[in-house]
Amino acid sequence: AKLFSQSYRPVLYVGGGAARANAGAQVKALADLTGAPVVTTLPARGIIPDTDPKNLGMLGMHGTIAATGAVQRADLLVAIGARFDDRVTGKLDAFAPTARVIHIDIDPAEIGKNRQPDVPIVGDVAAVLDDLIPEIERTQAIQGKPNLAPWWKAIDGWRKEYPMTWDKPTDGSLAPQWVIKKLSELADSSTIWVTGVGQHQMWASQFIDFENQHSWISSGGLGTMGYGLPAAIGASVGSARKFEGKKPVWLIDGDGSFQMTSEELAAAFLDHAPVKIAILNNSVYGMVRQWQTLFYEHHYSQTNLLDGEAHGTDGAGHLADDSVPIEVPDFIKLAEAYGCVGIRAFTEDEAIAAIEKANQINDRPVLIDFRVWKDAMVWPMV
Repeated sequence: AKLFSQSYRPVLYVGGGAARANAGAQVKALADLTGAPVVTTLPARGIIPDTDPKNLGMLGMHGTIAATGAVQRADLLVAIGARFDDRVTGKLDAFAPTARVIHIDIDPAEIGKNRQPDVPIVGDVAAVLDDLIPEIERTQAIQGKPNLAPWWKAIDGWRKEYPMTWDKPTDGSLAPQWVIKKLSELADSSTIWVTGVGQHQMWASQFIDFENQHSWISSGGLGTMGYGLPAAIGASVGSARKFEGKKPVWLIDGDGSFQMTSEELAAAFLDHAPVKIAILNNSVYGMVRQWQTLFYEHHYSQTNLLDGEAHGTDGAGHLADDSVPIEVPDFIKLAEAYGCVGIRAFTEDEAIAAIEKANQINDRPVLIDFRVWKDAMVWPMV
């Protein structure tokens, strides 16, 4: 409480532990009480609504400029169920260099593992915040609140100057970020969002508008490709047991990640899990290719899932003039082979129609093959 009273640039750094502790209400209460902005890690997306002006979004390598900028300039960093992982911190000794740190975590092994805190607190984050908030209220009643207006002026300036946006495709294909934003706009507010691992995962965290706790399931840490479909099936079946009727589940996946466990379409069909699958199909391992583009002078190795060469032969075994590239695989045929609905979208109009159709199908899984730009990048990248 004393550190909050002395801070003019506080930031609440909220991690997956807070989400697991169901501490969204406490995080919001602390932010409202102190006026501190909230930044989240990947697993904590949705901990407070994106419509809350104090929510700066995700921080770190692919986070918002406002979130990362605020942390780097903070004088007080309150880590709530977070572990200071490398995707958040980058170079550890340059992370939040001017901040005093309060670290709250239920696991004592996380305290001081990567960043030594000024105030370590071991405990369930929801319970700790329940105890901390009244103490801050008592301190404020005596000392008043610090003036955070200059801090918010700087933050709002970064938000205005560096909004989340994307490059327009140069080949006429869909922008994957646009697809995700449209999925978010057209989805039911109770939707559970699931991803695989890759570029699509980062875009999903950036462009979905999260309004509810526990509406986001993704593989952080080890980042397991193929995680998406089994997790989406589990979310669908689990929601039917906990709620009256199944919540809609949208899986956003890449064509590479999806193929790691695509055979689980059989389980989705047989277990009556009507998951809706959005495959951002760029025919490459996008995240690896992005690094090859940026750091290896466009030397692409083992990242192309469609070689771009024509296939098909004439009677003599030579390449036929009218041959076409083979789709590896044809996701529509794959979906239909498992009893699912398959839809393909090349244009924005087709994409909107496909999403609307998928939202109306609730008796079986639906797969949409969105053809997206292979040169799309995940920005920002720090």
